[in-house]
Amino acid sequence: MIGYIEGRVVVRRDRYAIVLTPGGVGYELELPDPVAASLPAPGGQASLFVHTVVREDAFELFGFATLEDRETFRILIGITKLGPKTALAILSRYTADDLSRIVATGDLDALTQVSGIGKKSAQRILIELTYKFEGRAATAAALAPIPGGGVLADVVAGLTNLGYPEADARRVGTTVLDDEPDLDVAGTLRQALKRLASEKT
Repeated sequence: MIGYIEGRVVVRRDRYAIVLTPGGVGYELELPDPVAASLPAPGGQASLFVHTVVREDAFELFGFATLEDRETFRILIGITKLGPKTALAILSRYTADDLSRIVATGDLDALTQVSGIGKKSAQRILIELTYKFEGRAATAAALAPIPGGGVLADVVAGLTNLGYPEADARRVGTTVLDDEPDLDVAGTLRQALKRLASEKT
C-alpha cells in the first residue's frame, strides 16, 4: 500500500493532482478541495499522506496534508454506505476539528450542507461518528460549549436533532447523568444513544 508521497507537482486541478516522485513515477491523487488549493503550481514540491483504495475495477489514491486528515478519511469510509467520494466531499467542507465539534454538538444541519447528504444520511453518519470519534468529540465539546444550557440541555438538543422525541431525549439524558454525573456532552450523548438503541430491541 502507498502511504506517503513526495515529489514534484506535474498537474494540479480543483480536486486532484499528479505528483512525480524522484523515481520517475507519476501518481494521480484525488484531494479534498483545501488540499488541492494549497498545493504549489506545477513544478513545485509537494508531500502528501496517502490512502490507497484497491478494487477489482479501480486503483485509487487519496491525498491529505496531515496524518490526522487521512485517519479522519478512514473513519468516514468505515461508516455504512459512505464511500470515498462522499468522504472526500465532507473533508472538502470540514476539517477534522470541525467534524469533532459537529459530533460533540449534534449539529445535524452542518452535515446536510455537504452535497449528496440528506437528513436521513446525516442522522446515520452523526450516530456512527459519535461512537467512532470517541475522545475527539469530548475534546471538541470542551473547546466549543453551546450557549444557553448545561450538559442535559445540549444532549436533549442533540438527540432531538437526530429525530428522537424531546420527552425521550430528556428522560434518557437525565437517567444517564444521574448514573454518571461527571460525563461531558459527548460522553452523555454516546450513553444516551446506546440506551435508546437498546430500548428498541
